[in-house]
Parts: sequence; C-alpha cells; structure tokens
Amino acid sequence: MDHPLPQLNQLFDYRIPVELLDDVVPGCRVTVRFSNRKLKGTVLAVRDRAEFAGKILPILDVVPPGPVLTPEVAALAQRIADRYAGNLADVLRLALPERKVRVEKEPPGERLPVAAPPLDHWDRYNAGEAFLRALRAGKAPRIAWSAVPGEDWAARLAEAAAAAAAAGRGALLVVPDQYDLERLDRALTAVLGPDRHVTIANSTGPTPRYRSFLKALRGEVRIVAGTQVAMFAPVADLGLVAVWDDGDKNLVSLHAPYPHAREVLLTRAELAGAACIVGGFARTAQAQLLVETGWAVSAPGRREALRAASPRVVPIGDDADLAADPSSSTARLPSVAWEAARKALAADLPVLLQVPRRGYVPAVSCQRCRSRAMCPECTGPLRLTGPRRPPVCTWCGRVDDPHRCAECGSNRIRAVVIGAARTAEEIASAFPGVEVVESNASERLDAIPAGARVVVSTPGVEPVAPQGYGAVLLVDTWAQLTRAELTASEEALRIWMNAVALCAPTGTAVVTADGGLPVVQALIRWDAAWFAGQELEDRRELGFPPVMRFAALTGPIGEAEKLAADLPGDLGAEAIGPIPVDEHTERLLLRVRRRDGAALAATLAKATAERSSAKAEQVRIQIDPREIA
Repeated sequence: MDHPLPQLNQLFDYRIPVELLDDVVPGCRVTVRFSNRKLKGTVLAVRDRAEFAGKILPILDVVPPGPVLTPEVAALAQRIADRYAGNLADVLRLALPERKVRVEKEPPGERLPVAAPPLDHWDRYNAGEAFLRALRAGKAPRIAWSAVPGEDWAARLAEAAAAAAAAGRGALLVVPDQYDLERLDRALTAVLGPDRHVTIANSTGPTPRYRSFLKALRGEVRIVAGTQVAMFAPVADLGLVAVWDDGDKNLVSLHAPYPHAREVLLTRAELAGAACIVGGFARTAQAQLLVETGWAVSAPGRREALRAASPRVVPIGDDADLAADPSSSTARLPSVAWEAARKALAADLPVLLQVPRRGYVPAVSCQRCRSRAMCPECTGPLRLTGPRRPPVCTWCGRVDDPHRCAECGSNRIRAVVIGAARTAEEIASAFPGVEVVESNASERLDAIPAGARVVVSTPGVEPVAPQGYGAVLLVDTWAQLTRAELTASEEALRIWMNAVALCAPTGTAVVTADGGLPVVQALIRWDAAWFAGQELEDRRELGFPPVMRFAALTGPIGEAEKLAADLPGDLGAEAIGPIPVDEHTERLLLRVRRRDGAALAATLAKATAERSSAKAEQVRIQIDPREIA
C-alpha cells in the first residue's frame, strides 16, 4: 500500500472482482480504496481465500502494463525493508519508477546475442582470470577487486557483464554518479555492441528511466547499468552484480530507509545465487570484511602488473625531505611538487592538482587573534569569494562589510583553508603562459585534451587525460586526515588513489603528508587491501562498524532517548549520546553486536510503528549510517 504511516507496514487483503480475475496477478499495480481514499498498491500474492475475517473491499482497477514487480525484487524489497528498519512501501517506491503511459505503447524490441569476452585483461589480477572463467561457466564467484593504476575499470566491468550474458544470465552494474555511468555506458557498447544494455539514472529524466526499466522487465536486455537508483532493476536471470567505488557517499539513497547500493547488491547476490564484484582502486573496510569472512575472494593486481602501471609516489614530511628542503613541512606546495609539475609540463603532459575544498577561500580567521571569522547575524562561518572582496557568510549569504573580529576588534583576516579557485589563481601566477583550468562539482570537466596544462580539481571530479597526467599533486591533505569522522583515513585514501590512478606510469604523484602514516604507506605501495585490513582490525578493537551494527536515532530533544529506553534489555543495545544536531534536534546512536543487527532493526521498526499510532513525535532511524560522529 502506498502509504507513509509506519503502523500500516503490513499486507492487506482485497477481493478480486470477477471482471479482473485475469488481470490481477502477483507483481501488478492496482487501485484500491483505503480509509475512504483511493490509493495505489502492489499485489504481492493471490490466494484462494483471505486471512482477514472482516469485510473485504474489492480491488477497483488494475494499473497497466501488468506485472512490474518480479518475485526476486519483491523478496529483495522485503529483505531490505527488514534490514534497514523501514517500510516495505518505501522500498517499493525506490524499486518502481514513475509510470509513463506513452512509453508503454512503444513496441518491444528483440533481445540480441552477446559474445563471450576475452580473458587477457583480467589476468593482471590474482583470481581475475579464474573469476571470468567461472562467470562464463554460469557459476557465482565473488571478488573484492582492487584495480591497478590507470585501469580501464569500465571496460573490465563490461567484460564481466558480457561473460555473464554469454552464459545466458543477466548483469546489474552500479556506479556512483552520472559521469561514471557515461563512461561505463560507452564501455558496454564497445564490448557488447549496441542495443544490448540499458542505463538507469535519475539524471536522465523519468521517461528514459521508465523505458529502460520496461526493457529490463520484458527481458529485451540482460544487462543494466546505473547509479544507485538502478539497484532494484528487474534483471532477468540475474547472474552478476557489481558495484564500483563502494566507498562513495553517492551510493547511499537519500530516501527512506536510506539503503546503501552495496548492501542491496550483496543481498541480491545471495537471493539470486549471482556472482558479485565489489571493486575500486581503494577498498573499504566493509569490502575487506567480506574477504575475511570468506564471502568473497581478494583480487588485487599481480606484482608485475602493479610495477608496470604504478607511477612514482613521493610523500613529504620525513627526515630526508626536511633535510633537503626545511620549508617542506610548512609549504603548501614544496619544492619536490613544483619540480614534478615543471618536469611534466616540459614533457607536454598535463598536471593534476587535487584540492580538498572548492571556492576561493572557504574559511577565514582573524589575522591578530586567530579566532574563526563568524557572521555577526547568524554566527555562520565567513568565506571569501574573490580577491579584494569582503567576507560573505556561508550560511545566510550576508556580506560582512566592514568586518570586525568579535574577539579583538581587528579588521584583518587570514585564510584558514584555500579553495580550488584561489589555488588556480596561484598556479597561473607561478606558471605564466600555461593554461590553468578548474574542475569542480558545479563545473565538472569529463576529460581534457592532450598537451601541457594544469588542472585544479576537487576530489571526485578529476577529468581523464588521454595519456595520463605527468604529475599528480595532492595538497592540503590535513583537511581529509583531520576530519572528525570514523572513515576519515579510509576516505582520504580513496580519493587519493582515484586521483593517482589517473597518472601516467612514467609520471610522479606527490602527496603532501608524512610518509610514515599508514594511509600514505598504502598509497605508496598501492596496497588498499592491507590498509583496509588495518582499518578493520582497529574498528574491531574499538567496536565500530562494520564489525558492530549501529543505528542513528534523530529527532526532537528527548524523543530519541525515550525510544531507546523502551527497547528490550536482552537486545544488548548500547546507547552513545545523545549529541545536539541543532537547538531543537538531537542524535542518539545505538550499538549492538553484528549478529544482533536484524533484531535491532526489527525492534526499532516495531517501536516506530507504535509511536506513530500513538501520534508521538517521529524519530528518524538510519541503520548503519555513513557518519556516526
């Protein structure tokens, strides 16, 4: 039933009128009357007799084009609702796209054959060739794949999908964003041929999304690629699921019950007996847990492949660096970074400079007392939007002109964080005559032409260079490493490896961080699996995810504590907090052993339904939230 109330998270019986007997089948959408309102619902089962003893209302109408919910996706939706303490109706809204009548009238297409792919590219990885052979034989291998630098990951995923299709099974590939999807779309077309796959993403609009959904539902194509909205796509005879760069936050749904695409795909692999790839240049602690529990096999690059593909990675901050260049510990771009950039530009190769923050100067402080510059109106942080411009509030947009420090009265300010725009300005002054371009979330460059230029980019939007970058410079690394988040080091390594992977094998990557740090060592050795193992062991000792299961309860002050106090004692839930979110809202964390995660989710779902029936203040529940700080 399409109803948001938690207490209505149950199945309802309706009578099938004689005139609709042939049309009402499991998986179809229907119109029913509920509480004097017409609502849409999905038929999950048809039985000879009802379990409800009271008056049973009739189904009013059947919504074309017939069954849209496959049995596999229906079972998956229930499992995901249970895992995330959510409503089945909410999950079905994620699974079933908006209907477009015009698309339903389009004639169906013919499914085209797919040839088996070659094995030669996957032989660069431990267990890679064996994985592809098992796929071609119709088996269900599972790997945690760590790609070597410069790898055409989209082509490798396309080859895996082709292997599954050649064995008569389907494939579902999920990537973090539209740019990754466009790259994967091109690779699938090149490997499979045209019209043998579809893509599903919100960015394409509701009509193309519904068209792709119907093509997959009708079995016209066996291969679906998409962003996280494609995780419930109705792929026939599912034989392979794959998620790329599973640490990216874009893979978490923004809608209740906030499932992570990786967890949805892992569940699908279990239900369908399908093969699985959890891949990326880096590796998350969650993926490492799959390896350590024996659920998946680790597939890193072979030693000779890593040697051939890896650029030289140079850290900054050890004793040798300080002896050679005493200013390297404080310089934003030490001499070794400048030298690497000059060498690349002289060879007519581009240079990539990764900056953690976009904007001009995203944060400023008082020049005299070093107090953070805050807005006198709303106390939000101030920033600079350009040279010789007054500070502007990040929250309310108020221009603070003239600015006076609230602590000492000084009108002088200094930069705390330098953004990409200001960095591009500095680089242009340092390299006159060299083109300097910027790539950020609002103005992203997908690729750049060959030739010498400097690209200043924020993490995650680095453009691809035709022959790779001659130098990759990772600056202001403290901004990632000092974040007060559980995944700070893991996320830093992920965005660094994604950037260094774009460097040419003959190039140099400079990371402005101490080479003794484990995260920097992992980058130098290109050993994400080792670092993920270290992270997992640390979290095991501290009792953090993914070894433990967490739930975040967010609501009006006092309400999260009331909900937690009503939980049964034998659940063993440990409360952490609450901590204030704002003046009206607080957040409470609950921690249980991993094996008790399902019981915690079921208990929270029941408590939420009871609170809703009692018209109590609602508390938002997130199972395994990305941020637990």
